[in-house]
Amino acid sequence: MVLQKAQPRIAPPEPELLPAVIESMLFIAGEPQEIGTLAKSLGLPRRQVEKAVEELVAARDGRGLFVQRLGDRVQLATVPDAAPYIEQFLEVEHGQLSRAALESLAIIAYRHPVTRTTIESVRGVNSDHAVATLEARGLIEEVGRAPGPGRAVLFAPTVRFLQYFGLQATADLPPLPELAELPEPDQIAPPEEEPVASEL
Repeated sequence: MVLQKAQPRIAPPEPELLPAVIESMLFIAGEPQEIGTLAKSLGLPRRQVEKAVEELVAARDGRGLFVQRLGDRVQLATVPDAAPYIEQFLEVEHGQLSRAALESLAIIAYRHPVTRTTIESVRGVNSDHAVATLEARGLIEEVGRAPGPGRAVLFAPTVRFLQYFGLQATADLPPLPELAELPEPDQIAPPEEEPVASEL
């Protein structure tokens, strides 16, 4: 067996070059990356990488790409103004989201993390198909389990959600007064069944 010689580790980038290096790494990665992973790869303290990421997030100077951050994950995304042209260029395979899916997505975006029961309590109808559609599109994801009986799945928006709507963070969402107060589950009638055809 021939042993391969380990490659020598390169020195971390200089501070002034760090934002550009991180941006290049995100471009190559294509998928959201955790800040801790970037720091480990670069051989730098997390706080130093955090600072460089924040510089990138704040840098929106008319370019076609910007850095999105959702929690500990970051990725490159295209600017919102380019969205219709990109969709036309790529001839997007999927149609627009249905009203049911958009309603469910709004609840998750504003109230995350939330359970399916909470979504249905606000909408008043069964939301299984809407949630499944959003998961299939990569707009929401499971982020844990709720305490209590049943340990219901908790959903939250993904980085792809931010990219889809041209946001840098969920904090950039406009206020939605009608969702200010959610009724308690025991005050809500069982949800009606929603025809699956309404999602098509």
